Amino acid sequence: MRLQWPRTRSALAALVVVAPLTLSACGYALVGKSVTTDPTIKRVGVPIFKDRSGRHMLDQMITRKVVEELLRRGKFEVVTTTEGVDAIVDGEILTSLASPVGFSSAGAGSAGTQASRYAVTVTAKVVYRKPGEIEPIWSNDAFIFRDEYDMGANPSTFFDREDESLERLATAFSRSLVAAMLEAF
Repeated sequence: MRLQWPRTRSALAALVVVAPLTLSACGYALVGKSVTTDPTIKRVGVPIFKDRSGRHMLDQMITRKVVEELLRRGKFEVVTTTEGVDAIVDGEILTSLASPVGFSSAGAGSAGTQASRYAVTVTAKVVYRKPGEIEPIWSNDAFIFRDEYDMGANPSTFFDREDESLERLATAFSRSLVAAMLEAF
């Protein structure tokens, strides 16, 4: 049997038109671009996260980074109070654990080793809700974020590198948290 060219060409043209339409509905989207939040939310309150981890300044650092990330992604005003807001982000840092995962020699003439790379895991309880409503918009009782950081081989710069690493951790933690809150389905 011989195919007729005009019929085949029109079928091919229809396929070219229909295929992109069906593929666009397959669920793929640009990460970080979609904000699925209630359009009535114009002002969000983010009080300082409570800190049960004992890590100095981590609560303030994470709160500041969450506010910055909400401002960067959202189409609403973000304040650090719970008064006069349409939604509240309540957070509590439950744990902050640092575990050595990489080692280097302790230095010339020394037989020991020292940790040069750490895995830091932060666990937090976060609730994103409207004031006065029982059911939250989004919540997670054990939001876990883990990352690894190089501390270097020089022990005299440990504290400088630790502060730098915590700043990076707070930034990455807040990006992950805000993405989970605003892009949840």
